[in-house]
Amino acid sequence: MRASFVICACILAVVASVAAAPQTSGRKYNDKYDHIDVDSILRNDRILSSYIKCMLDQGPCTAEGKNLKADLPDALETDCTKCTDSQVNIVRKAARHLMENRPADWKKLQQKYDPDGAFEPRFSRFLNADNTKA
Repeated sequence: MRASFVICACILAVVASVAAAPQTSGRKYNDKYDHIDVDSILRNDRILSSYIKCMLDQGPCTAEGKNLKADLPDALETDCTKCTDSQVNIVRKAARHLMENRPADWKKLQQKYDPDGAFEPRFSRFLNADNTKA
C-alpha cells in the first residue's frame, strides 16, 4: 500500500496530537496532546471517523483539527522534524492502525494529500524507523 509523508501530519490530526501551529522555525510543535491515549481513540470508530472526515473536508473539525490542517504544508516540508518524540510515536501507531484496519480511509487521505505519491519513500522510511526520529 502506498504511503505519503503528508499523511503523517494527517494522522496527527486524527489522533489530536498537535493542537497549535508550530512556533518559530526550529522549534517543536505544541506538545499539549503528547500524552493522549491514542489507543482509546483508535478503538473508537466514531471519534476516529470524525477526525478523518475533518481531514477530508467532509465534516466539522475540532480546534486542533483546524490548526493541524493549516500545519500540513509545514509538516510535509520539514519531514516532521518539528514533531516531538511522542508525536512521532503517535503518528507511527495511528498510521499503522489505519493502513491495517481502515485501508479505504487511508487511501482517501493519500488521494487528498499526496495524489502523486511524491512523499511515499520518505514516509515509508519514517514509518519503519525505530522510536527515534527518522
